[in-house]
Amino acid sequence: MKKNIVLTFILEAIILFIYYYIVLPPINLTSYAFWAFIIFALILFVALNTILQMFSKQVYMQRKVSKIIIIPIISLLAIIVGIIVVNLFCSPIFNAKSYSKRITVDETGNFLEDIKAVNFKNLPLLDRDSSEKLGDRVMGQMSDLVSQYYVSNEYTQINYNNEIIRVTPLEYADFIKWISNRKNGVKGYITVNSVNGDAKLKRIDKGMKYMPSAYFNENLERHLRFLYPTLVFGDSKFEIDNDGNPYWITPIYGYTGVGLKTKVTGVIILDPVTGKAKKYALKDVPEWVDNAYDADLIIEQVDDWGTYKGGYLNSIFGQKNVVNTTEGYNYLAMNDDIYLYTGITSVLSDESNLGFILSNMRTGDTIFYSVAGAEEYSAMASAEGQIQQMNYKSTFPLLINLNDKPTYLVSLKDAAGLVKMYGFVSVEDYQKVVVTDAQKGIEFAAQNYLNSYADEISDDIIEKKEIKISNITTATKNGNTYYYIEDNENQKYIASIELSDNLPFVKTGDKITVGYYKKTNIIEIVKIY
Repeated sequence: MKKNIVLTFILEAIILFIYYYIVLPPINLTSYAFWAFIIFALILFVALNTILQMFSKQVYMQRKVSKIIIIPIISLLAIIVGIIVVNLFCSPIFNAKSYSKRITVDETGNFLEDIKAVNFKNLPLLDRDSSEKLGDRVMGQMSDLVSQYYVSNEYTQINYNNEIIRVTPLEYADFIKWISNRKNGVKGYITVNSVNGDAKLKRIDKGMKYMPSAYFNENLERHLRFLYPTLVFGDSKFEIDNDGNPYWITPIYGYTGVGLKTKVTGVIILDPVTGKAKKYALKDVPEWVDNAYDADLIIEQVDDWGTYKGGYLNSIFGQKNVVNTTEGYNYLAMNDDIYLYTGITSVLSDESNLGFILSNMRTGDTIFYSVAGAEEYSAMASAEGQIQQMNYKSTFPLLINLNDKPTYLVSLKDAAGLVKMYGFVSVEDYQKVVVTDAQKGIEFAAQNYLNSYADEISDDIIEKKEIKISNITTATKNGNTYYYIEDNENQKYIASIELSDNLPFVKTGDKITVGYYKKTNIIEIVKIY
């Protein structure tokens, strides 16, 4: 009997070591992974002991249960019942107010004051899918690397020295490639400018050795676990500092109960070249870091804020003032930080937004802006409907301040993932939508949208000038009447009949005051005063 017990413990220790080395659970009482490890250990002990008794013709053959396995079975049941009871008392049923305060939301946001007028020269038009295609294209041009490495699908959105980029590392192609290259490490990463699409491979002198695709103790997750055995980690993000040095940014999670009410308590910044890591409290995270929070965690916390403000019963029955985030999200770059944007809608999902939130991905600071209007997927459908014969698909919108009005900007892609058109949709009225050929540029597309609603154009964003007409003629294009005007300074203008009912009565020698965006060879008039 004693021999069986000793052998059981030896086999148990070997198997648990292998399990721990592969699964890497934190030694933390609030983690499900830790309790899964303990439960596995108890079940394994019972199974090994039972099998050994069968082969050694012990009392098991006489259908008598060995006392040695009673304790593990009772412990197993106690753990399961204990987790259920603890999590029940830590759940929203008894702690709704606490769940609603998981994230502090400033509800006094003012859209016009906080969100600057859009600067198209600094607008991240490229989404993740487009960035991946550009990154893969760059990698395909590097014959010395393409057979040894592949491009990771990280593509982390960051603000790098006031440039909005996505950055992603190269990874070992397979186990054999890791063996042959591990001495020198991974020698570069790819950046894709989210504004102009400029994609570059950045080579580094000293290779990155601690990577997700590395094996054994050089594997990123395993290296972190051995450095910090008790901490619970979120997903690691690849970033670069202001000097272009690569780092892995890993959030540290804390829980209530077992695996409930996740919160970020700090981050670990790890140098993949040296393997050295440093733990930071959330308030001390360096400013160059852009992703201390995970987008899905912010969405979860905001949903709890919107769901449980009125208590648990209200979230199920009355649902008074219960709101949730809309499906999908995007990123905005402001003040040298990256912000998550998503809409806030009624829990009834009535295809309209009550407003939206911006959440700082480094600090978690979140602001709610009360801007009623169409939810994002309605705006996307509206833009697609304008050119439904093309079967283009809309990207998730960017929210911009255009002419002091919240406006959705979408890219419309063909089946190959190429951007063919830009669409502008009014947040307040998603039936106000204009799509424009992407080859004409984003600024032309914005002007085209504003021209379509010329009566709403603010004088602050256009140039105003009084001209004296020396010549005026008319022409019809696509069923619309246009006036071609030349002033006494030989400057040429074009104006749509829709701008003013007085245009048919204007004649040579008259003076009129016009508004336009910029001076070109033929100025397009957008407003007549």
